[in-house]
Amino acid sequence: MSAVKATLDPLDPSNSSKNTLKIENTEKRDNLIAIEKKYQEIWADTKVFESNAPTTAEVPFHSISPADLRAQQPKFFGTIAYPYMNGTLHAGHGFTISKIEFAAGWARMQGKRALFPLGFHCTGMAIKACADKLVREVEMFGKNFEGYKEDDMTDESKVEAVPAPTQGQPKEDVTKFTSKKGKVAAKSVKAKYQFQIMLALGLPLEEIHRFADPYHWIEVFPDAGKQDLLKFGLRIDWRRSFVTTDANPYYDAFVRWQMNRLKQLGKIKFGKRYTVYSPKDGQACLDHDRSQGEGINVQEYTGIKMKVLEWPEAAKKTIQGAVPEGANVYFVPATLRPETMYGQTCCFVGPKITYGIFKVSDNEYFFLSDRAARNMAFQSIFPEWGVFPKVAELQGADVIGTLVNAPLSVHSNGVRILPMETVKATKGTGVVTSVPSDSPDDYATVVDLAKKAEYYGIKKEWAELEIVPIIETPSYGNLTAPTLVKQMKINSPKDAKQLAEAKELAYKEGFYQGKMIYGEFKGRPVQEAKELVRQALIDSGNAFNYAEPDGLVISRSADECVAAHLDQWYLNYGTTENGGDGEWCDQVLKHVDGELNTFSSEAKHQFEQTLGWLSQWACARSYGLGSKLPWDHKVMVESLSDSTIYPSYYTIAHYLHKDLFGKEQGLGNVTPEQMTDEVWDYIFTRRDDVQTDISKETLQSMRREFEYWYPLDLRVSGKDLIQNHLTFFLYIHIALWPKEYWPRGIRPNGHLLLNGEKMSKSTGNFLTLREAVGKFGADATRVAIADAGDAIEDANFEETVANSSILKLYELKKWCEEMIGDATLVESAEQYVEVRDNNRVKNIDTIHRTGEKGFWDHLFENELNALVQDTKVQYDGMLYKNALKSGYYDFTGARDFYREVTKAVGIGMHRDLARRYIELQALLLTPVAPHWAEYIWLEVLKKPETIQNALYPEVPATNPGLAAAQAYIRTTTSNITSAEGAQIKKLSKGKTASFDPKQPKRLTIYCAKDFPVWQEKYISLVRDEFERLGVVDVKTVSKNIEKNDMKKAMPFVQGLKKRLDAGESKTEVFDRKLPFEELVVLKEMVPGLKQAVQKCHAVEIIAVEEGGKAGVVVDSGEQRKDLPPVAESAVPGSPTFYFENL
Repeated sequence: MSAVKATLDPLDPSNSSKNTLKIENTEKRDNLIAIEKKYQEIWADTKVFESNAPTTAEVPFHSISPADLRAQQPKFFGTIAYPYMNGTLHAGHGFTISKIEFAAGWARMQGKRALFPLGFHCTGMAIKACADKLVREVEMFGKNFEGYKEDDMTDESKVEAVPAPTQGQPKEDVTKFTSKKGKVAAKSVKAKYQFQIMLALGLPLEEIHRFADPYHWIEVFPDAGKQDLLKFGLRIDWRRSFVTTDANPYYDAFVRWQMNRLKQLGKIKFGKRYTVYSPKDGQACLDHDRSQGEGINVQEYTGIKMKVLEWPEAAKKTIQGAVPEGANVYFVPATLRPETMYGQTCCFVGPKITYGIFKVSDNEYFFLSDRAARNMAFQSIFPEWGVFPKVAELQGADVIGTLVNAPLSVHSNGVRILPMETVKATKGTGVVTSVPSDSPDDYATVVDLAKKAEYYGIKKEWAELEIVPIIETPSYGNLTAPTLVKQMKINSPKDAKQLAEAKELAYKEGFYQGKMIYGEFKGRPVQEAKELVRQALIDSGNAFNYAEPDGLVISRSADECVAAHLDQWYLNYGTTENGGDGEWCDQVLKHVDGELNTFSSEAKHQFEQTLGWLSQWACARSYGLGSKLPWDHKVMVESLSDSTIYPSYYTIAHYLHKDLFGKEQGLGNVTPEQMTDEVWDYIFTRRDDVQTDISKETLQSMRREFEYWYPLDLRVSGKDLIQNHLTFFLYIHIALWPKEYWPRGIRPNGHLLLNGEKMSKSTGNFLTLREAVGKFGADATRVAIADAGDAIEDANFEETVANSSILKLYELKKWCEEMIGDATLVESAEQYVEVRDNNRVKNIDTIHRTGEKGFWDHLFENELNALVQDTKVQYDGMLYKNALKSGYYDFTGARDFYREVTKAVGIGMHRDLARRYIELQALLLTPVAPHWAEYIWLEVLKKPETIQNALYPEVPATNPGLAAAQAYIRTTTSNITSAEGAQIKKLSKGKTASFDPKQPKRLTIYCAKDFPVWQEKYISLVRDEFERLGVVDVKTVSKNIEKNDMKKAMPFVQGLKKRLDAGESKTEVFDRKLPFEELVVLKEMVPGLKQAVQKCHAVEIIAVEEGGKAGVVVDSGEQRKDLPPVAESAVPGSPTFYFENL
């Protein structure tokens, strides 16, 4: 037991987040969390997020069409891909969930009924594989692993998962092949055993043995996930939650119905097909069953049988006695281009690769890599399933010079086995036939071999067999490879980058544009000839079908997978060219290119690409958890096939059961046995009558729920699921329902980085959702998640943003409380100053003015209205980072400006606007920070009802003049303070400044009454040119500019052209009347400028006359002459200024 305890510290769950931000002072956070807990309980008690379709009592069943009902009573229905429950939820889950969460909150504010349900996925082999490991470990070490010794840490071989039964007779030692740690194990630094992984998840040691039962995982992790999500403050209707697998008999019945209907529609078929397969597990290894290699499919090849005619001496010695006298040995290259076999001039092996000779029959042996032989063992190429008897082992170097027969080759006397350094044992069979006429790699290699024959230990003539043209192409003639190698200046087989590019060009040109000019199918397009040549080779006994995974795939049981040729049930996805149901695929593609909103062109492109390559998908497995295939109880529905249309199940789940497992009946008092296929058909609109003992009222109510909530408005998931789950989701919806119920939107999101780095337990940069909410609180976490990003690219959760949000939310809450609770009302600016100076007011922001609104009030109110409108646009577009900017950061920025400027002017904030700001801020933050908003709404503003039912505010249209004045004030103030800052910087560097910023000074602002006359002349010139041609030709305009004006006029004209080219309207460019009184605005700015500029004792405004040499002091009317040169540069809307020390 001491050894077990010794592992507890390094496996402490907190280690996975040891390098994340640590928070010291938690008082403000704890205050916010207390508020969050309070309102989470209230929301649960009041069932505020339980959403229902209009009842049949409110709107009689089918009294209007479902479409009309949805139009009359708008709804939003959104879901995420339900999380897999073999562990705890992390911040990345929170990020995906937030997209629906914020959308649901926004939909409620638009007056829609909003439904956000969430279930828990438990189907598949991951849980079962982990449970089986624990069974073995309990046997090895005891119930509480007390027999574990620290020495065992280094011996992984003892903890192999108990293999599931394999199809046929497996090879005795299946563990001899590559075995690596699973995905979960790899995430933990020191965990070698499953019980250690469970410790790292934070589970008590004495509880871990219970997880040897896979159904215990389903009891524990979904509930734990729900608790974490409750603390996150989500708008989920928890009545509709469930777990998958036969652990919930209602969902089990739903999956069986789905599979039955798909089979009846001809979408599920049975037959032999290649699939990625785990020999250890004895079943197909599909995407969700993998710890490595998700998205990798089977690549089919043609295996060419190149009979050995003559061995070199080195090989003869090795095979003597291993291969019977007279038996045929074949080198077996795997090719994707059987139509090019006429041009074979040699065959390559990797000189440093270890190969085997494997017995196929008494008279037939294959020379290839171990990996290829293992794949063939599950494709009925060897006589016994899973067995590939190796009779001899040779290095590639041993067989250089072997003479072999190359089927179809013009070189009928045979070709030689030659060395190629770039041959990979992990691709194909490790044997590569050479066609230098059409393969740039092959051509570059044979040229190199011929040049350096002595170096490679071969005879030069072996590499110099005639290269015969076999395919004619429009771009590269009849010798594609030599042409490309020459064009691209490829000098050696080591020019890998250029060769890869050349290979792609050669293949595309040959396949799509090529025509056969040699052989039996001369004159045929390559696209036709390819399959004809392949079949001719197979029929003659010179080739066979071979397949392998197109990359490394490791199952969750740590088995390296193969491609197996199996009898299996499969969904007939794919194009006609890929062997699938082309008509079905075309329907999906049309929807993707039509009404489906994918939120980005990149996502749409990925869907189109996936539909192009995706093919038939095995939908059953024999190992793991799930629902049994209705017509074949020996197998279960695989995990990506039982999780395609479950959003429809959400619509009626609360009628079926009250708990996750379907142990307690729901609103409909229906038993699982009553949920026959015909009943599901009725509920899901596939038939209009049904014989059942379920009451008519219940049936109609369930159907109403489906018809109202469907179609699904939004589906959110990680972008990596486009290649499987999200595309399957579209396929099955389109197969089972009419267009009215097809999904309307899919939003794939990127992965979530943490503090700019990939989340990783091993580096300590990892955060569970529970840890995030515990560390920052729900609302601060939600703000940081909203701030993380909205594009399909990876987003970034910055803990500093979450941490600063705690302070911002707390201080804003405190300020709102004081503004409402401690307000002191005054009727005038004079009273404001008196109260400010003579009363002991804790926070002078609480001195509120009443009565008429003035300039700064109108300006602030107008800015709030503009930000409310902009935030609405951002929420509509699901751009939450932008919504946060306009509706929170810029909103508080507008308040800060108003607060400071009214202090400087000595009038204080207007009571109505202070309250209006608080009310609007609560509403604008409701989707993202609902707890904070609820507190402000109910406890500060004393509103009678939850903000969760409040509508988004309607505001007046923005006043353009006030908006322009606001922009003018900000720009002018910034220019003035920047100029002062530049002088301070000069002095700090020891340079001479035009004034001393640290001494008392006067600021003089020069404001032009009118635009210069010369500008008006050239504006007319540019306007005429623009109206005549629609563009501004500066060259033409310049011919009409007077020489004396050229220096100032040309930049002016170019500036006008730039504004027009950027899309600014001609009215704005040419009619240069300011939408506000500039002098009035400048006079209002004076008190604020005195505060903004250091030691500014006086501000003088001079209205500059034409020419910029003279002007009038605005306040006194005094005439001023001989103004400084800076005055000349002033134009309306762009004043200049001058500092001087007093």
